[in-house]
Amino acid sequence: MLARPTVSVFNFSNPQEVVNKVALPEVCHTPVRLDIVQFVHDQISKNIRQAHGVKSNAGMQHSAESWGTGRAVARIPRVGGSGTNRSGQGAFGNMCRKGRMFAPLKTWRRWHRKVNLKQKRHAIASALAASAIVPLVIARGHRISSIPNLPLVVDDKVEGIEKTKDALSFLKKIGAHEDVERVINTQALRPGKGKYRNKRFKIRRGPLVIYNNENANLIKAVRNVPGVDICNVHRLNLKQLAPGGHLGRFIIWTESAFRALNKIFGTYRIPGQEKGGYKLHRTVLENADIARIINSNEIQSVVRQARDNVAAHESKKNPLSNHEAMEKLNPHASVLRRMEKESQEHNRKKRQEALAQKRGISKSLSKEQKTALKARKKASNAWIKNVLKNLDDAYEGEEDQ
Repeated sequence: MLARPTVSVFNFSNPQEVVNKVALPEVCHTPVRLDIVQFVHDQISKNIRQAHGVKSNAGMQHSAESWGTGRAVARIPRVGGSGTNRSGQGAFGNMCRKGRMFAPLKTWRRWHRKVNLKQKRHAIASALAASAIVPLVIARGHRISSIPNLPLVVDDKVEGIEKTKDALSFLKKIGAHEDVERVINTQALRPGKGKYRNKRFKIRRGPLVIYNNENANLIKAVRNVPGVDICNVHRLNLKQLAPGGHLGRFIIWTESAFRALNKIFGTYRIPGQEKGGYKLHRTVLENADIARIINSNEIQSVVRQARDNVAAHESKKNPLSNHEAMEKLNPHASVLRRMEKESQEHNRKKRQEALAQKRGISKSLSKEQKTALKARKKASNAWIKNVLKNLDDAYEGEEDQ
């Protein structure tokens, strides 16, 4: 943006024709503060909530009383009576069926939030600056490959459009209709109960048209185009400039609205006239490359040299799990560890030999022993088959009966 101090103004009926050039407003040079934008958006979004709550005695109208201790049950109040499955069930508690909720909602809860005025103005200025940065606009999902320039400024004659078909024709000529088609293709039915609450469909946000003339005919012309919003430059809204708290809205400016930004927000030399002396937010660092700053000659010439041979703190090792630490405490530890390993291996072999001897199995069987072993296995398999056959015959007889 610094390399492009002026912005071209295009003819709304012929986008290839440049009718004028406008200086880039100073508000487009303000730092992009995502933290401020997200905080302000989150706070002001709570101001549309309506107070609601539950009935004061909901879940507390049961004829229930605790059974006390000594009956091996919890002390929660229980419904009285007998003869029904409701008797003896827990009541009142938030963990109980038909009980009250935890911390029932009250209408006097603090639903709305106050936001500092200067903080809201910083957020709007940051959103306007982000709308002039091409990668941020593309990252937000807008299709702007066909537009001639960003920020996109058209002459004031566009405010005289009265018909929706003429507004669509203008969007197609300027290259913004591709973004409108994206909005139309992404419309979907809202999941859950929200579809019954006047929010049946979800739809993305398309271009935002910002105008200056109070009685512009364009307001009615674009109000029925999906995803296209319109806003007066003197009443900029953060929820339109950064929907969902996400920076980079695709904005179509009229020439007079674009020129009015310096008067509204001011410059770095002159405070804003319509904002009560508002001064634009300045960056903390002119150069965000911290490594370049630290390694510069100006910084390195005044800082002290790095110290060498600094004793590093050695962390304490656990000798029970670290062999090297145990060797320092007990040099004989490796010998003991090797002897223990050999002893375990010797005992393992002895157990295997004893088990093989008990089962009558040895590594070198004679021919008679092998024949006897095969015969024993064959007889065992035949016995199991006979048992299973008898069980199958018995079950078949029961099924027939």
